[in-house]
Amino acid sequence: MSKELLPGYKIRRGSTLDQALLVKFMQRTYQEAYPQQDFSHLARTVEQYFSKDTPVWWVDFLGEEELRRDQEITSPSSPSSPIACLWVGNAIDQVQGDRHAHIFLLYVVPEHRQRGIGTGLMRYVEDWARARGDHQIGLQVFQSNTAALNLYNQLGYQTQSLWMVKSLDSSRK
Repeated sequence: MSKELLPGYKIRRGSTLDQALLVKFMQRTYQEAYPQQDFSHLARTVEQYFSKDTPVWWVDFLGEEELRRDQEITSPSSPSSPIACLWVGNAIDQVQGDRHAHIFLLYVVPEHRQRGIGTGLMRYVEDWARARGDHQIGLQVFQSNTAALNLYNQLGYQTQSLWMVKSLDSSRK
């Protein structure tokens, strides 16, 4: 079942049969940030964490003809492929101990950015999380992803912790 996310865009819940498509979307988002890397290993991440308990939602673009369809009698055309993805899992608040939603992936294809889709998806998942009793949503974002940081800041997300890494491949320091 799908519903309108924004005019011309419908959101629908995916299923565990969407594993290959989810891998493709994950690889696309990481490839944009790190174009020289090979992200074939992300298939293992999806295989390990994707389940009926970690829902994925897809956004389909209905096209200009679909926007005018309300005046026609014809049936809607089927979407070709999703233009956005939202994958959500579960996390435990390390201070309170409560389970809460954790966003694994939010991705909008470049041609459909700056149209409110990311904001719409974030509001959608906030409503979903509230309905299941969550008191917060967590996510991780690369510091270099300024567009995502701006979106999350505008929506009221705040930095709670910093994830730090040290490469062990270089000389000791």
